[in-house]
Amino acid sequence: MQTPVIAAVDGGTIVGTRAGSGAPTLVLHGGPGLSDYTEGLEDELADLCELVRYTQRGVKPSVTSGPFTVEQHVADAVAMLDAAGWDRAWVLGHSWGGHLAMHLAIAHPDRLLGVISVSALGSAGDGGAAEFEAEMMARTPPADRDRAEELDQRAMAGKGTEEEALEALRMVWRAYFAHPEHATPMPPLRLSVPCYAETFESLTAHLKAGYLERHLPDLALPALIVHGRRDPIPYWSAEQTAALLRDVSLEPIEDCGHLPWLEQPGQLRRHISGFLAAH
Repeated sequence: MQTPVIAAVDGGTIVGTRAGSGAPTLVLHGGPGLSDYTEGLEDELADLCELVRYTQRGVKPSVTSGPFTVEQHVADAVAMLDAAGWDRAWVLGHSWGGHLAMHLAIAHPDRLLGVISVSALGSAGDGGAAEFEAEMMARTPPADRDRAEELDQRAMAGKGTEEEALEALRMVWRAYFAHPEHATPMPPLRLSVPCYAETFESLTAHLKAGYLERHLPDLALPALIVHGRRDPIPYWSAEQTAALLRDVSLEPIEDCGHLPWLEQPGQLRRHISGFLAAH
């Protein structure tokens, strides 16, 4: 059963839900600029985690205005911890959300029990972004490739419409999977082009400045990194992030792309269960 969790933030509110029982866990979905798509985690982690999931800034029902910076997304996550009534919790981030989780841990280690990063953009160099983009295009049918790349470049520049950005995402959706022919249908999604463009600009600036590379070695929190061997975000980027952390478990999922709870049901739960039991 889901119950609402609503946090007051700069510009309005962030809207989420609470479900499950077990370890208090804040979920950060990927994107950036997407609506929340992580409802499948509630089944995957049933009776293991009490999950608070929320729609990040940029997309209704949460506040749609900026600023769309890493710092603002971190502040919004802290506001959700407050709204959930948690002094400390685990944070579980997927894709961009896993990258954001590292920023949250650095900024507010006193609010976290630890970090669980799933299929995340890396924390060193460019995070694997260039190879990710090339691999996504390589896995996309040639008939769609040029159009998808054109529309994504428009979105990255803060141009184009939500409909165009979602058209591009539908064209490349199957490329997220280790076996594109077995991809599940893309869920209904919303997308904020300004949030997508401006947040990427912010996170790229942090990567170029080496922010996470400088600060993650000082992080004393335990961390679990789970990454599919066939994720279009390269596995080596997860290895680079793990090498920066003091107390880390790096767990690969074989024959898996970017969405482990869809591609290899039960594997993510197995890794998280063992990690929580050890801590």
